[in-house]
Amino acid sequence: MARLAGTVWRLEEHAQEAQPLGQERGWQRLFEHLAAEADNEYAMIDSTIGRAHQHRAGAQKNDDQAIGRSKGGLSTKIHALVDALGNPLRFLLTPGQADDLIGADALLPQMAAEVLISDKAYDADEGVLKPLASAGKSTVIPPRQNRTTPRQFDEALYQTHHLIENSSVNSNSTAASPPRYNKTARNFLAALYLAAATIWLN
Repeated sequence: MARLAGTVWRLEEHAQEAQPLGQERGWQRLFEHLAAEADNEYAMIDSTIGRAHQHRAGAQKNDDQAIGRSKGGLSTKIHALVDALGNPLRFLLTPGQADDLIGADALLPQMAAEVLISDKAYDADEGVLKPLASAGKSTVIPPRQNRTTPRQFDEALYQTHHLIENSSVNSNSTAASPPRYNKTARNFLAALYLAAATIWLN
């Protein structure tokens, strides 16, 4: 998600000022319209953590902040599903310490592609492999080292997984882990949709 996350910090800092009432829904609708042109040969899923600015953790209690504590302090985790070209398809925000499989639970049931490629964090029988198999879909996921039952995967196809690292979610660069400035998850997600729409338009 380097393309997406590299722009989201610039947009997100000003998202609240740029949004009339209901505008965040407009960014989402624009993004979803563009994402309808996805290349569904296969899909990929991953996540990244963005630090929450220390002055942005004070939203009202009834607001869904999606801010928690991870190794880097207060943070938000962005879970994303992307298409075969690395273009973003769907997102989920959770507190930074949330397990990656929470993103899988939310994003994979709506996956249109017949094949999922992901890293070993998603090697979960009950949460990923069995549900997708029941839906007639296949997976390209390397097995965890502690897996007791051996499992084969397409190593050549797995090499395409770098697309999600370069375009969507997972990178160690500062640009790919955007700081979160807004207090509410709604405003942060709006900036994410806007940045994703920009990718589709480029």
